[in-house]
Amino acid sequence: MSRESADINHLIGQSRPDPDFPDAPMEWTCNDAMKIAREEGLELTEDHWNVIRALQHYYVQHADDTIINLRDLHDALDERFHPQGGMKYLYTVFPGGPVAQSCRIAGLKAPYIATDRSFGSVA
Repeated sequence: MSRESADINHLIGQSRPDPDFPDAPMEWTCNDAMKIAREEGLELTEDHWNVIRALQHYYVQHADDTIINLRDLHDALDERFHPQGGMKYLYTVFPGGPVAQSCRIAGLKAPYIATDRSFGSVA
């Protein structure tokens, strides 16, 4: 007897995740990201999408963490984008804060202190 596999996305009536963003939150879409970016004065380029993918991947890798540690996230982004210039590069891509602004656009909740203006964000 053959059993048909049940696709949870089909069962709950939601579309499949975007293959270009495998780690994106279920409710997030590229159109949402572009709308938020436009409201914040950004036109998303491939550099922006690469940061968004990296953030979404980081959050999936740390899904079991009670909270996302800002310093760990900062260090992970700095290391991931080190060849391009690390955090200096990320501030050119997301001038509103490479953590706070990019998390908003990526559909993620920024770590608590990332919205503190003393860290250079405009949350």
